[in-house]
Amino acid sequence: MGKFRGIIVVDRERCKGCNLCVVACPLHILALTEKQVNKKGYHYAEQVQKDLCNGCSSCGVVCPDGCITVYKKKEE
Repeated sequence: MGKFRGIIVVDRERCKGCNLCVVACPLHILALTEKQVNKKGYHYAEQVQKDLCNGCSSCGVVCPDGCITVYKKKEE
């Protein structure tokens, strides 16, 4: 059985920086940007540790605006 790796894609322009995804992530690999903001002036979420995501989708489930999509990639 192969191992899966998750890839998180955040729609930066729709993200309002509510921080729910950051709190929901069991692996603590998401954070709000500190210096960058989107066109609306919000600090958006981003994946800060690229290779640790297991694709659990907790972040995408709690996002109230549906800004997060999680893809699973099978590692060989």
